[in-house]
Amino acid sequence: MYIPNQFAATDTVELLDFMKHYSFATIVTAKDNVPLATHLPFAVSTREDKVILTSHFAKANTQWRQIVDRVNLVIFSEPHAYISPTHYDNEQSVPTWNYVAVHAYGAATIINDRDQAFEALEKMIDTYEEGYRKQWAGLSQDYKLRMLNGIVPFDIVVTDLQGSKKLSQNKTEQEQQRIIDTLSASTDGAARQIAGYMRGNPHPGE
Repeated sequence: MYIPNQFAATDTVELLDFMKHYSFATIVTAKDNVPLATHLPFAVSTREDKVILTSHFAKANTQWRQIVDRVNLVIFSEPHAYISPTHYDNEQSVPTWNYVAVHAYGAATIINDRDQAFEALEKMIDTYEEGYRKQWAGLSQDYKLRMLNGIVPFDIVVTDLQGSKKLSQNKTEQEQQRIIDTLSASTDGAARQIAGYMRGNPHPGE
């Protein structure tokens, strides 16, 4: 990912927080020089100081055949906002866009063991709706196995994590404050989230 120095995000804890909060990501692979992408929910965890991304493909989606023995790219991106040049002191300015994004690279392992596959599914449940565990536990084993047969669970061990926070760091404090005030008052939720990132409080009320 192209990241100008002033926008580089290198704090792993901060990057993990972003990935967990905006965990519906895009996995990108290539086949015969043609890019393939699927939008998937991910469970983000750490194991022995390594970042692990867990998810699953529908078995009918043949992209899962492209993820082993090669580097995969998973893109986490969500809040973004248009920034008007009217916020700047210099009239000779152009519009831009503020955003936060994380690119995670790594090789995948397909989870073929049945017990480990169930563990992967339960990790997803714990990530997205822990309260569903009770209903999940009451489902018949036959039903669970039929559901499991229709997916391909996998883990990605992240070998390279790249983050970009383009939040008007190259502007004056006064210009940044005008941008924050405008975005905070926006009816667009993503714009308000970017204002939160600019204030250093990305998840207010949580």
